[in-house]
Amino acid sequence: MAKERRARFAIGEVVKHRFFPFRGIIFDVDPEFANTDEWWLAIPEDIRPEKDQPFYHLLAENEETEYVAYVSEQNLLPDDSGEPLRHPQLDELFDELENGGYRFRGPSAN
Repeated sequence: MAKERRARFAIGEVVKHRFFPFRGIIFDVDPEFANTDEWWLAIPEDIRPEKDQPFYHLLAENEETEYVAYVSEQNLLPDDSGEPLRHPQLDELFDELENGGYRFRGPSAN
């Protein structure tokens, strides 16, 4: 029986990608890969992650745009820049705290 790994990052944590220039806030965590094989195979083989690790759903952004990303734990690092996020869906899921952090509150009922 495979041992389930504990997620290193938590919902509400701001992270950045290890290889690509984007950062984001975690809004959901899958204990292991839960996307399509087509999506997984589209990742370049030399950086393709193993499937048996936590994967994170991010409200992500780079210099040009904002989007939703799905990233393996091995490809994430903490983002301690302290820079605020600008993702348009941020206010739907999180409250911004005075210390620059975020508290998850889930989807609004609007």
